[in-house]
Amino acid sequence: MTTATLDAFLVSYAGDAEGLRAAVASTIRHLSMTAVKIRNTINQGALGRAFNGSHNSRNADGDAQKDLDVFADDMFLDAMRHAPLALYGSEELDQPVVLDPRAPLAIAIDPLDGSSNIDTNVSLGTIFSILPVAGEPVGEPVASFFQEGRRQLAAGFFIYGPQLALVLTVGSGTHIFVFSTRLGTFVQAYSGIAIAPRTQEFAINAANYRQWDEAVRLYIDDCMQGTEGPRAKDFNMRWIASLVAEAYRILVRGGVFLYPGDKRKGYGSGRIRLVYEANPIAFLIEQAGGAATDTVNPILDLIPQNMHQRVPLVFGSAREVQRIGRYHTEPSNIGERAPLFSNRGLFRA
Repeated sequence: MTTATLDAFLVSYAGDAEGLRAAVASTIRHLSMTAVKIRNTINQGALGRAFNGSHNSRNADGDAQKDLDVFADDMFLDAMRHAPLALYGSEELDQPVVLDPRAPLAIAIDPLDGSSNIDTNVSLGTIFSILPVAGEPVGEPVASFFQEGRRQLAAGFFIYGPQLALVLTVGSGTHIFVFSTRLGTFVQAYSGIAIAPRTQEFAINAANYRQWDEAVRLYIDDCMQGTEGPRAKDFNMRWIASLVAEAYRILVRGGVFLYPGDKRKGYGSGRIRLVYEANPIAFLIEQAGGAATDTVNPILDLIPQNMHQRVPLVFGSAREVQRIGRYHTEPSNIGERAPLFSNRGLFRA
């Protein structure tokens, strides 16, 4: 285990030069200082002033807000006013906030991912995406957020769990930093994470089985048959209902995560927000050697059409993500639909 600090990592990344890298490094420092404050509030649980239940309002996309959602958003917005940012786009706000029009960066942030888990003491997180400014910040503030995910300069998430950790990429691998209470700073715990291309573990909300498209049902059916089915191996299933917790587990030990669109009202195009969640998670996963798609197309190739656009999301071990794509694009060659492979399956690992 290395003892390099986050600050040392950022100094190495940015060097002494000014410009985009220095601006990115400064923004990450401001984010990390704020995350420590958010963690301290979360640790108070129901005893804290930000744990008073629902805020009796809804965010820009219609989801009910918790008091802690609003608290986290306010904290990050205030902190980002001191970073070299032209624009602050938040899942909790209708439109981006213009900060310093002369600054070179825009940030898209989900201030508190997994807030439905607040009362049950499950890991929460903050997800962020740092982009170069595109267009004129005052006249067309959304333009900076309507770039494909491959334009991201950095992305990451903080996870408020048993440890406070930062998962980060600046485009040269994915790294994990854990906050040291002894040192009062983030220390690098994992460098250059590599997700194994194969896996025997998947995460999906199986309660929605009847609502899924046939391709998703067939994929899960094949996994559930274990050694007697076409995959010829047993699978474990996980479901935490916290995107940051699912992503952290997959980065550390592999696996695949599925949140497909389904037949429920409002779920046809998926539920994960492209700008605030899918893009930064996909960047982190790809930088760790994994893959992330909307079941077929790479997430990072998609062009957002609105600030709060939702997409299906599949990510994790590259071979497994590719296999799931084939269940959607080559259905006539898979499982029971093709008599030749009715017992063994076409895509045996």
